[in-house]
Amino acid sequence: MSTLLDTITCPADLKKIPRDQLPALAEEIRAFLLETVSRTGGHLASNLGVVELSIALHYCFDSPTDRFVWDVGHQAYTHKILTGRRDRFHTQRQYHGISGFPKRSESSHDAFDTGHSSTSISAGLGMAMARELRGGSNKVVAVIGDGSMTGGIAFEALNQAGHLKKNLIVVLNDNEMSISPNVGAFSSFVSRKLTGSYFRELKKEVQGLLQNIPAIGKDILQFARRAENSLKGFLTPGMLFEALGFDYIGPIQGHNLPQLLEVFENARGLDGPVVVHVMTTKGKGYAPAETNPSAFHGVGPFDVATGKTTGGKPGTASYTGIFGDTLAQLARENEKIVAITAAMPDGTGLTGFAKEFPERFFDVGIAEQHAVTFAAGLAAEGFRPVTAIYSTFLQRAYDQVFHDVCLQNLPVVFALDRGGVVGDDGPTHHGVFDLSYLRHLPGMTLMAPKDENELRHMLKTAVSHDGPIALRYPRGAGYGIPLDQELREIPIGTGETLAEGDDVAIIAIGITVLPALEAARTLAEKGIRATVINARFVKPLDRDLILRAARRTGCIITAEENALQGGFGSAVLELLADEGMTGVRVKRLGIPDRFVEQGPQPQLRADLGIDAAGIAAATEAFLAAKGASAPALSMVK
Repeated sequence: MSTLLDTITCPADLKKIPRDQLPALAEEIRAFLLETVSRTGGHLASNLGVVELSIALHYCFDSPTDRFVWDVGHQAYTHKILTGRRDRFHTQRQYHGISGFPKRSESSHDAFDTGHSSTSISAGLGMAMARELRGGSNKVVAVIGDGSMTGGIAFEALNQAGHLKKNLIVVLNDNEMSISPNVGAFSSFVSRKLTGSYFRELKKEVQGLLQNIPAIGKDILQFARRAENSLKGFLTPGMLFEALGFDYIGPIQGHNLPQLLEVFENARGLDGPVVVHVMTTKGKGYAPAETNPSAFHGVGPFDVATGKTTGGKPGTASYTGIFGDTLAQLARENEKIVAITAAMPDGTGLTGFAKEFPERFFDVGIAEQHAVTFAAGLAAEGFRPVTAIYSTFLQRAYDQVFHDVCLQNLPVVFALDRGGVVGDDGPTHHGVFDLSYLRHLPGMTLMAPKDENELRHMLKTAVSHDGPIALRYPRGAGYGIPLDQELREIPIGTGETLAEGDDVAIIAIGITVLPALEAARTLAEKGIRATVINARFVKPLDRDLILRAARRTGCIITAEENALQGGFGSAVLELLADEGMTGVRVKRLGIPDRFVEQGPQPQLRADLGIDAAGIAAATEAFLAAKGASAPALSMVK
């Protein structure tokens, strides 16, 4: 049986559907999203909430001539479906499939790559300015959520957009704020009428008449403008946007297609920057997601009937969960420990901490720069802030780590979740640069555990350290090994030898340590005896341990789940060079000079050659070439 959705292969097809049938299309899209995401996993709640909004935008605007910039991008599924990717949608976030985020290389309808928050208004303003410079007339629409609006860059962009007065439409997708239904409905009515074509033409005529009245015309016009702004400020929550130089429309019911269509048609005709404030419900149309939207923000495969996830490793705790439990344990013993997150209490494992220590838990919103400097202020006053941020998101606060923490040698703990490859979210979310961008900062201590038990001891070490310290750990389940109940501090800058051998030394960090140990067992079956070292610290390195291994074997393999440029292997090379050990041959295993696409973590590690099989194969090949004369210090990627 043919459906409305079957008839749509591009936005032009959408415009052929009568308006009164659009609500039925919205329900078809919701059913399609549920059916597909329940099998593949993905960002469900946010996408269910913007179905009508996405339909209305594509109905009223002309993509790709008109530009859509989706902030973060995890709410762009309906956009992808309407722009010709429905047949491939089952591959979204899959290995070699389409991205779960907008991607310019994937479609001309994706105007800008996104994945991190708060960038849409800046990018949209740049596009609007480019349109002006080339004399174009297309529209630019930036769709941003209320969470992303907490990012400082969003307000910086709003400020400039209001100053430049260029045509730019900002759609604020608000699914958190509570507004009285009566006030919201009346405000919506007023906003729609004040921005309609009749009112706009009348306003222009009245302004022209008033300006031509001798002596008093300009004063009357100024008074009229104040009266209009006062009326809108009294009836709508948009005073901030008006103050920044935007016309404000809203709040609009985001699941009412007739209202959305009317508003966007009005907004198209406005001159200057406009904010359209749309109220939506996360998880709209699927009760489990509406009831618990955070659980369905990013979800794995699940059963539609029950809402329960399927698959996974039953009984094996995640690194994230163990971090949260351990931090709570430490906080019971030390009242100076406080926890900070940037809008990710669930994702960073701090929900339990927040419930047990509400006065010592701070969610600063999507504002990583502020989170780091806020932590620095707490540390300056004697507290021990633990700032839990995904590795890829701490990149947004690099200057604050340098200027506000390291320069003052403040004891801020950076708990970097999702270090290394993270899987299905792809290149915007892989945390594969942190070892490189943190280790060169003076005063920074940087470590990574080989397993979940070592994570607990490293966290104890971190909160006891008098200076900046970063602890990096991977996404996903641990190995299921027993956890020591008594926590101990690990001496700063000390590694450990896990296996002894004279032929080669495999020096690994973090998630690559146990695969390196497994690789050594494979090599032993072939008569190759390998020393395996768990470095534990990227900075400071265990100099004596590494130099002894270098002298013993003359051959070193380094393994890391980080960019090779400036990473752990580079640190080992620098150590050998500084010590004049020019005869040691070194091969580094890690992330090459490219962005890593999405896919299951085991598959990506295999592709990168940093799983057990890859480490064993690279080591064997390296040793097979040992007979070739090596110039001074041999560095092989």
